[in-house]
Amino acid sequence: MSTTLRRAPERPRRPRPVVRRPLLPAHVVFSVGLLGQGWVLIVLNLIALTTDDGALARSAYRLMEVLVLTGGIPLSLLSLVTGLVLALAGPWGLFRHTWVFAKLLLLIGVVLVGTFLATPDVLAAHGPPYPDALQWPQVAVSAAQATMLLAATALSVYRPRGSLSPRR
Repeated sequence: MSTTLRRAPERPRRPRPVVRRPLLPAHVVFSVGLLGQGWVLIVLNLIALTTDDGALARSAYRLMEVLVLTGGIPLSLLSLVTGLVLALAGPWGLFRHTWVFAKLLLLIGVVLVGTFLATPDVLAAHGPPYPDALQWPQVAVSAAQATMLLAATALSVYRPRGSLSPRR
């Protein structure tokens, strides 16, 4: 009778805490910066919508375009990358906890909404007077993005229970 020893399945090696530790504050800074940028876009959209000064409205839309290119895109990509690294290299796992996966979906939603629906460049090029049919959707896009980012923040703070993978 032969006895065979079963080896425990090898777990993937995770980076040491020394490597992971600086990623968490970086992720928080990038995510909070993205949320702040979202609030600024809401304010600029509302200023452009409510002002009677065409030059001010055009300047607001031009500033939004610059903020999206210099703030929104880099911050969202940095937040996404650091979040993925933390999820995959840390104890949470990407598909282990519902709140981690929900945060990923929310950030992807923010990126997609900004990519396909936000058009401050079109409004800046259009010039005054701006039709409300073009302006209100921009307010809604910015508000939707900020709402998704606030939901992701709440998920990070409260970490609701729930698992996507069965426990072993």
